[in-house]
Amino acid sequence: CNAFTPGMQSILNVDLPKKDVAITMMETSKNGHFETHDGKEDNKAMAFLRQRGKVGGASAQQYINAVGSDEGLAGKQGKSPSGSLNKAKAAFKECTVHGIIDDMSEIFPFTSSGTQWAGVTDRMMGGVSNGDISRQTFQGRNANVLHGKVSLKNKGGFIQMATDLSLNPSISKSIDASNFDGIELTLFFEGPDNKQDFNVHLKTDACTRQFSSYRATFSLKKSSWRTVRLRWDKFIGFGACVELTPLDLSTLRRLGIVAIGKEMDVTLGLSSIRFFRDD
Repeated sequence: CNAFTPGMQSILNVDLPKKDVAITMMETSKNGHFETHDGKEDNKAMAFLRQRGKVGGASAQQYINAVGSDEGLAGKQGKSPSGSLNKAKAAFKECTVHGIIDDMSEIFPFTSSGTQWAGVTDRMMGGVSNGDISRQTFQGRNANVLHGKVSLKNKGGFIQMATDLSLNPSISKSIDASNFDGIELTLFFEGPDNKQDFNVHLKTDACTRQFSSYRATFSLKKSSWRTVRLRWDKFIGFGACVELTPLDLSTLRRLGIVAIGKEMDVTLGLSSIRFFRDD
């Protein structure tokens, strides 16, 4: 995809040792240093990238919003970048208190409910899709913007922006959203097609396999902000362990907004996401 910065392209395409398949990164301070999420294996990957001159020093700023390649299981969060939040961690309310998952009022990659956004591509399974996620003024609104190219090569075919939902995973890795009726998103799609389908993927405690999730599909027309409501009964179990297991709203862990299943160029803006109740 020609729209990527050279730095972004290289971080996604670097040839890592197989056991150190790339990483999800986030900014940890204003001097452009990074931190990874998955302990020893990620540290080895970061060391390898530094040896190749891909991260660290003056070049690091190019990779702040890079889409990583390992979704992992739900419930993993990195340490909070010191000095980046607009308020103290203790001041955040979990998303089930007011229903707001993110209104884009915090500094990226943080949500307004105190969790963190990350990017995910199909490179975790050998695919070649590319993307980046950033927070910017987009079509007149403060928004997360997922920009990329989905490729079906090597049996891949997705990019996504995702966040864990629990504010305090050390206490509980899941939240209870059973008092709500579904999820509401406000989005803006740009691309070569006049209309495009996207997914929302939910992970619960039952999603013990990497690719297991509950999925709902929605359509967006291009070039205008639209609000989409997805009721819980729209979500269908996909993958091992959940195909025949009802969605348990008391154990929600993770949410992803996904471009999946077909070759496409994607620019997708998200200005708000929340739980809703029927009036």
